[in-house]
Amino acid sequence: MAIAKRKKKFFDVEMPIIGKQTQLQAYDIEELEGKHIKYDLTRTMRGKGMLLQLKVKVIDGKAIASPKQTQLLSFFLKRMVRKGTNYVEDSFSTNCKDAQIRIKPFLVTRRKVSRAVRKALRNKAKEELIKYCENQNSEYLFADILTNKIQKELSLKLKKIYPLSLCEIRILRVESENEEHLASPSKSQTKELESTPTPKDVPSKESIEAPKKEEIAEKKEEAKPKEEKKE
Repeated sequence: MAIAKRKKKFFDVEMPIIGKQTQLQAYDIEELEGKHIKYDLTRTMRGKGMLLQLKVKVIDGKAIASPKQTQLLSFFLKRMVRKGTNYVEDSFSTNCKDAQIRIKPFLVTRRKVSRAVRKALRNKAKEELIKYCENQNSEYLFADILTNKIQKELSLKLKKIYPLSLCEIRILRVESENEEHLASPSKSQTKELESTPTPKDVPSKESIEAPKKEEIAEKKEEAKPKEEKKE
């Protein structure tokens, strides 16, 4: 008996973050679980060279791709850096609500600046991005980068240090989705928690107002004998 050969089929894969669909080839839709997709967003971003990487998950017989990394292409960055300017870049890992992510900001100044200014821009950008990511999910962060929301807010805050001609996130990547890592605070967070006062250490209003009342009463008593002498 001849054995019928299996043929691969094309299955639709939804990409809700950009509102589009693509197709992947496989024998069954379950085989698409865990596959990665690279999608070029240069046309949709109007010439801004960006590559989006997604990971496929099969839920209730449907293949849905969620974002895992965004990366600006090198030709776009080279075009934005011109003569007479400085660029500032950084790479650090931080936590959001559901994952540990790595962010690589890329800043370009309008003119050449000193090393101290570049360091101040780098530290301020890192501080603001860590604060921004603490209260957001990874999917919201990817959506904010695609809509240029994070870049605009960061550029306005860095403008107080030095105006920028370009403020971008060169790479945003999901490193891990481990809940145990999110439950354990980092070293910098533990230092902040130790330094912050607990409710027991914070003085109450009554304890603050009590010595003030005593001082006022003492001043009144000291003023009484002076008035009697005048009379």
